[in-house]
Order: sequence, then C-alpha cells, then structure tokens
Amino acid sequence: MLNPADLQRLIEIITEEVVAAQKGSPSGHCACHSVLYECCPDRLRGVLEAGASRIGLHAAGGAPDSVAVLIDHTLLKPDASKADIEKLCREAAEFKFATVCVNPVWVAYSAVRLKGTGVKVCSVVGFPLGATTADVKHYETRRAIYDGAAEIDMVINVGALKSGDLQTVERDIEAVVEPCRQCGVVSKVIIEAALLTDEEKITACTLSKAAGADFVKTSTGFGPGGATAADVALMRRVVGAEMGVKAAGGVRDLEGLKAMVAAGATRVGASAGVRIVQESKGQKTATAAAGY
Repeated sequence: MLNPADLQRLIEIITEEVVAAQKGSPSGHCACHSVLYECCPDRLRGVLEAGASRIGLHAAGGAPDSVAVLIDHTLLKPDASKADIEKLCREAAEFKFATVCVNPVWVAYSAVRLKGTGVKVCSVVGFPLGATTADVKHYETRRAIYDGAAEIDMVINVGALKSGDLQTVERDIEAVVEPCRQCGVVSKVIIEAALLTDEEKITACTLSKAAGADFVKTSTGFGPGGATAADVALMRRVVGAEMGVKAAGGVRDLEGLKAMVAAGATRVGASAGVRIVQESKGQKTATAAAGY
C-alpha cells in the first residue's frame, strides 16, 4: 500500500504527465478527432505511409520475423466450447502466435495442448468488469499460474479510478503484479480506455508502471469500444520504452495491426489472428471470428 508521502508523489507525477500531454496545442486537443493533439491519428498517417510494418520494440529488443509473434490468439467468449479451445490451440501451434488468451477455466487444458510448441498460455483476471476485490484477483492470478498460465491480463478497478481512489487502484494492480513477479509470469494491466478520460488513462498507466507491471493494455473487448491508435500512442508516451503496450478489441485485419504497431503497440490481442497472418503472407484469408 502507498504511504502518504508516496501517494502525494504519485499524484504529482500524474499531474505532470497530464500537463505535459496537453502541451501539444493551445487547446490540448485536435479539432479533427477531439483527442490529445500528439495522439491525433492524422499525425500517425505519415508513419503509416512511410512503412507501418516496421515494429515498435520495448526493452526486450529483437525484431520479429513474423507478425504472428505479436499476436495473442484470443477466445474469451462465454460460450466457447472445448472444441473451440482445441481449435484455438491448434491454430496457435501452427501459426506460432505469442500466446493463446483464454478464460481461466481453459488454462490447464490449453497448457497441455500447447506443451512443447513454444506457444504460451495467457489468461484473464477480474474479467471483464474489473469489479472484484484485490484479494480475489490475487487468488485468481495464483490459480491461473498454477494451472499453467505464463501471462496474466488483469482488469483494473475502473470504478475506483473514476472515483479518484488511487490507493485502491494501486493495491488492486499490485495484488496481481506481485504473484506474477514472484513466478516469472508476464503481467498486463487492462485499463478499459473507452471508459476513461485522457487524464484517467494517464493515471492508470502511471499506476501500472509504478506497480511494476510488464504491459498496459487498451481494452477487454467487451467494453463500449476497443483499441484506437490514439490511445495506444498516449499509453506508449506515458509508460515509455520500459513497458509493453497491448492493443486489444477490434483489431480484425493486417492494416489494423499495422496501425496499432505504428502507434507503439508491442502486442495485439485478436480473435482474427489467422486472418492477419494470412494477409501478411499474401494468402487467401479465413473469415475472422466474431467477438474480441
């Protein structure tokens, strides 16, 4: 838990970030998209036209030789069957995605199916609302790791953030990051950007960085909106090069993935991973899965 001095310093850091983010134009926001000026999609167009397939990297370094290694092959629908998960794992092994991202009940099964393939299992915690208590998220994290998860995507306490209760949000994130750190598991913090103001996005990213998370992530895919290039660019600027940024929700084709990477994403969550890889190879594409 943050002590009063640390909390005051964190508030000062967040204030500095908000002020810095609003210096891009006199109003702080662009007239065309009403987002922070430096995150305006039009400002990213030059990057896309110059070659959006180039990869933004964080501290781990190394350029991937396939877009597949950027993708968490995802199936989080509540009605997903065992056959659906088996297909997801088979596709992940074939195309060499970074992970499969599944609900906790499917972690153990997926870990067995993917053993020896090099594809990891990612699971979600506090999903999709983030409205469970920190101790419950802590237990859920430890259980997912026990079952074989190598990466954890947790949803923050959005209500606490919007209430200005930074101590609760910090404690919520730390409850997941701590067991991940102890077990060498990657932690990703879903901020559900579509529900937040720009200032709240900056606060959520700053708290995630302070807690020692490995990634910040835009969306659950179940909220009112998914990943946007503007949000990814803002999140990248706040967390710097030390953390990963994952774009999730609504990335359904290669151009969408390129836009997120150009904005600063180092991982993309998508149910349309097979289609994206096929497009990158100039192959006939499969029909994208519905949902996340």
